Amino acid sequence: MSGQARKDTVDVLGIDFTSTPSRRKPLVVAHCQLTGAALRLTRLEPLYTFAEFEHLLQRPGPWIAAMDFPFGQARRFVEGVGWPAAWADYVATTARLDRPGFRQLLEHYKAARPAGDKEHRRATDVKAGSISPQKLYGVPVALMFFEGAPRLLAANVTVPGLHSGDAQRIVVEGYPGIAARCLIGRRSYKSDDRARQGAAQLLARCDILSALIEQAPTRYGFTVEAPESICDDPGADRLDALLCAVQAAWAWRQRHQNFGAPADLDALEGWIADPCIGEPAAVLIDRKACA
Repeated sequence: MSGQARKDTVDVLGIDFTSTPSRRKPLVVAHCQLTGAALRLTRLEPLYTFAEFEHLLQRPGPWIAAMDFPFGQARRFVEGVGWPAAWADYVATTARLDRPGFRQLLEHYKAARPAGDKEHRRATDVKAGSISPQKLYGVPVALMFFEGAPRLLAANVTVPGLHSGDAQRIVVEGYPGIAARCLIGRRSYKSDDRARQGAAQLLARCDILSALIEQAPTRYGFTVEAPESICDDPGADRLDALLCAVQAAWAWRQRHQNFGAPADLDALEGWIADPCIGEPAAVLIDRKACA
């Protein structure tokens, strides 16, 4: 590879996250390369433990990654629970808790509040149609925050708008759900429940990939190359990891504009990296990523 080609190429990672990685349900990493205006999937990697995830975060840069979990909590919750008024400080506070203690904190906060005002969404959640990062049940994104955000802080990666760490290792928050729904609307495309898996969801996954390949140059500013076999996974972990990689690549191309962060970014809450955020024509639903 020529020196100029190396200069124009950056490693891009997309990570489909889970709060309890295992052999059955690992974290899935889509390893990609962005060369100029072309993103190519090079391999998929399962991570079965958080130790493997921590090792990945320490991989020397330059690289950029997008990960599918909420990096922050709503300002209203942070202030209401009495946490420090800075992302790194309240994430460090979270890291000093164990899972039962974190659960107890969230439940105690909700118990004291009236119905309809127990779980708060961030500004970016409202725009993206994603659920509250306080959510413990159904899709337990609160536990994903609990397991993910402190590890980002400990790894000293840079989280644009939230934390200035190693400038060669950049991490942004992804949300494949909004990318998928901007491409094919509200159609269901995944399930971990065997009874709900079928031909319709497989077709939806294939349509997402086809639409992504067709629309990526206009929507994200680069072409996407990935095999159709990525759609074979009924849980769509591989496809979601690819969608996160697309969001990471888009953020990288906006790096001179704070990686695409909104001008009104709340540095306490964080933000989701995707140009679909805020588009009035986008079809948005609650975050359905399996945890």
